Amino acid sequence: MDLYEHQAQALFEEHGIPVPRAEVTDSPREARAIARRLGGSVVVKEQVKTGGRGKAGGVRLGADPAGAERAARRILGMDIKGHTVGKVMLAQPVDIESEFYIAYVLDRAAGRFLAIASAQGGMDIEEVAALRPEAVARIHVDPAEGVTSAKAGEIAEAAGLPPGTVDVLVRLWEVLVHKDAVLVEVNPLVRTRQGHILALDGKVTLDDNARFRQSRRGTESIAYDDPPEAAAAAKGLNYVKLDGEVGVIGNGAGLVMSTLDVVAGCGARPANFLDIGGDAEERAAAYIREHVTKPVVGYIAGFTAPEGRTMGHAGAIVSGSAGTAQAKKAALEAVGVKVGNTPTETARLVLALLDTLREAPQA
Repeated sequence: MDLYEHQAQALFEEHGIPVPRAEVTDSPREARAIARRLGGSVVVKEQVKTGGRGKAGGVRLGADPAGAERAARRILGMDIKGHTVGKVMLAQPVDIESEFYIAYVLDRAAGRFLAIASAQGGMDIEEVAALRPEAVARIHVDPAEGVTSAKAGEIAEAAGLPPGTVDVLVRLWEVLVHKDAVLVEVNPLVRTRQGHILALDGKVTLDDNARFRQSRRGTESIAYDDPPEAAAAAKGLNYVKLDGEVGVIGNGAGLVMSTLDVVAGCGARPANFLDIGGDAEERAAAYIREHVTKPVVGYIAGFTAPEGRTMGHAGAIVSGSAGTAQAKKAALEAVGVKVGNTPTETARLVLALLDTLREAPQA
């Protein structure tokens, strides 16, 4: 589960990482009152789970309470890469001297966590790595040993970070461990002109498989604020919204991940990750009818249901390989549904359909 920025900031503050004073609201009028409480001038930031928010106009300066209300009114309701802004965070402005980047991410291939750090924060870290790979330090962390002050010092030195960031590196690791996260990121971590270190923006992804442990640690208060994510979680579906145009729904995380790669390899961008598990096709179909606002043009399933069970394919393209697949594929083809026999073939069918839809005259 990805957290909103204000939720990530709350976890940082809980573990002693300094953050700017901030409050969240869904009301322009309340934004004016918050600005007064925070001293007048504030930064108004939309709360959606995607990048590129500033370029999209989702971050504005409110020079005074009235300006904060105007900024909130403009931002609330905006569509940013398919995400509708329902809340804004108002934060005290910071006089920045330097910006840094720090993160811990699960490296599944290595079976360890990877610390990533750079003295060039405030930018997309992938862009920094592409332009100046030497500016990004990557150091593996043994989960059994964790991040001690000595390990944090090693990370800071490798990235060229100032000594004041060492304590933040230790505390950020505590966030990851105590909250069962698979990603914790601060970008930017800033040093102010007064010499203070602050986490200005953050990202946290929690491991949904560890929710039973989180419920004992108080993390249950972090809810799915995004309605589609909340609905998917309630139905036992694993859903992550992405920024593309091709929806991917599959039976099994491995199939879904490989399909995301295939879709990207064919020149399109996935719009989501949705793993319905082994027996949730009917629940997935109900979810699609209720929450998917664009035409469903691709559906990938394993065709593993028992004989005689009613399946909810939502009238879409289906790809499968064995067992009951042949009969279902024949039934779909008989009513004119295009069927792909492999993920690559299915992705190409989807792209061809999208091209047809784009070329069709608008009503």
